Amino acid sequence: MIFVLHVMSFVFELLYQFLFYWILHTFIPLRKNCFMRILAFLVSHFFTSVVVYRNDLDNILLSLTAMILYLIIFHQSSIIEKMTAVFIFYPIMISMNFLTMDIASQIFFAVTKETVPGPGWDQDVVFFVINMGQRLVHLLFWCGIWIFLRKPLRQIRLDLTVKMWLIVDSIIMVSGIACFTTIYFSEEQSVIIYPLCIAAVFSSIGCVCLVAYMSNSMQNAYEVQRLKMQQTYYQNKQKEEERIRSVYHDMKNHLLVLERSQKSEDAHLMIQELRSQIADYEDYIHTGNDFLDIIIKDKAEYAREKHMEFFSSVDFEGIDFIEPLDISTLFGNGLDNAMEASEKLPREQRVILVKAGKIQDFVSILIENHCLKEKEKQVGRTSKRDFLFHGFGISNMEKAAGKYGGWLTVKNEDGKFVLKILIPIPASQKAV
Repeated sequence: MIFVLHVMSFVFELLYQFLFYWILHTFIPLRKNCFMRILAFLVSHFFTSVVVYRNDLDNILLSLTAMILYLIIFHQSSIIEKMTAVFIFYPIMISMNFLTMDIASQIFFAVTKETVPGPGWDQDVVFFVINMGQRLVHLLFWCGIWIFLRKPLRQIRLDLTVKMWLIVDSIIMVSGIACFTTIYFSEEQSVIIYPLCIAAVFSSIGCVCLVAYMSNSMQNAYEVQRLKMQQTYYQNKQKEEERIRSVYHDMKNHLLVLERSQKSEDAHLMIQELRSQIADYEDYIHTGNDFLDIIIKDKAEYAREKHMEFFSSVDFEGIDFIEPLDISTLFGNGLDNAMEASEKLPREQRVILVKAGKIQDFVSILIENHCLKEKEKQVGRTSKRDFLFHGFGISNMEKAAGKYGGWLTVKNEDGKFVLKILIPIPASQKAV
């Protein structure tokens, strides 16, 4: 019985250690070396399982020092990000260790009516049951932390500037210092410290969530502003294109009259040269949507400048329920990402395909392009800013598709990136 309880306690402790190790890795990536990762997991035991009592300055300082050194040695990031990880997770870890250990001790003494564990078999069973329960609570708590914070932790690491990191650190540090000071100096019953430990835990969690929310709101506001500016740009360009096309048609007719009236061979050659120079406007892209025409033409011109093969087959005739801003989000972001990925490839691999139109009761959008394979990406890693805005672009495309009940899927396999969007056509549009 005692052996089984001891094994279960060990398993719970090992799972908690791995979970804490993985949460830190989610926030700040570990170094790539496999040996260093294994060693990091083994070493993490020395500070994750530290037991903190009242007036226990040694364990508080030793575990703090150990965690700082652990992050410096085994994780790759800036010093300020590593210190933020300490300020976020260390107060939570120490507060929970103190709470679970102290409450477990209180329960044990209350059950056994002893001041210290006795040698009796019954007391040993009680001790191991309580110990196992303590470690199970620990594990469940950190499971909750992982589920609740995994997305905010990734987001704030990508979004925050140095000044914002310092603000986050100063906010979190206050509650941590208050908690540790109370644990060390308090001469009262340990129950008095419980509310402050709980406050330190919620302060760290709340600060992470608040910063993630603020960052997300700022990014959303920025993206909306960018899309509106992009929409204005395309609208202005659309007007300019219409004006140029009008001038082109007039010029085409004038050249035709001149060609018939001039009998000189040199004049004929000059007129043909002029007609060839303005012939691009005869190959104007027609998608059935004037706003989309401008987007595709603009992207096609950019692709040509960057020596990319750009193939488009877009038929948006009668699809007028998607707002221009959302068309810009879906096609603009998708093609921007495709072209940026293509720029990193040799010229012969720079191929982009965009297809869109009605398929049964859906609007289908497909964008394909070649991209670097995973192993090649590790050699020349994408910057944080690139990663952030690519991810944010996909996120906004998902929101735009979801606005009409649609969805987005991406597939990245063997150096080929495929983005597919399906949007159901409203009943009022199906007959169109």
